[in-house]
Parts: sequence; structure tokens; C-alpha cells
Amino acid sequence: MALSKLERRQRIKRRIRKISTGTASKPRLSVFRSNKEIYAQLVDDNEGVTLASVSSRDKEIDAKGTKIEVAALVGKSIAEKASAAGVETVAFDRNGYLYHGRVKALAEAAREAGLKF
Repeated sequence: MALSKLERRQRIKRRIRKISTGTASKPRLSVFRSNKEIYAQLVDDNEGVTLASVSSRDKEIDAKGTKIEVAALVGKSIAEKASAAGVETVAFDRNGYLYHGRVKALAEAAREAGLKF
């Protein structure tokens, strides 16, 4: 029997999370993508806390333009919040999504803004 889209993503997500964890010095940059919005957060898995989070719903993000352009703004913003929190390197967690489109735009914008992963 074929897996549904969600089941397939959950399986990939579990496989990624087995090897990728975040610490205080190198948190995990987790990306969640819904049909309309995109969310990114820096997670310290050892303490179980979120260090910083940004979404396309935030007031400082101008959600005009295509979804890829908005994802790039979110990536730039999470990199700025990370540097304000004293974080330079992160472990990128694409959360089971393909590294393509909005996820790729967010990652590349975060790299351009100075985040290393």
C-alpha cells in the first residue's frame, strides 16, 4: 500500500532527526511549511527550548510577493535573530520537505545573511 504525502514526510523527518540534534552552541534550524505560510525556529534539543522563531505571519515580515520571496525574507530574519542571540552555526532541519522551492529559498537567504550550516 502506498504511503500518503504526510506519512512519507513523517518517515523522512524521523530519519533526519535520528542524526540531527541541536545544542545551545549549534541549534537546529527547523523549517515548517504550510500551504500559505512558512515558519522557522532555532531549537536547543538538549534543554528543549526554542531560542528564536520567525514566521511569515510576523508583523515585521512584509508578506507581499510570491511565497518564495516571503520565504527568503523569513530566512534573512531568522539569521538576524540568530546573530542577535549569539548563534553563528546551525544544523539545518528541512523537516522531511524536499530541499527545493520555499525551503531552499529560506536556507539560501539565511546563509547570505551570515548563518553557517
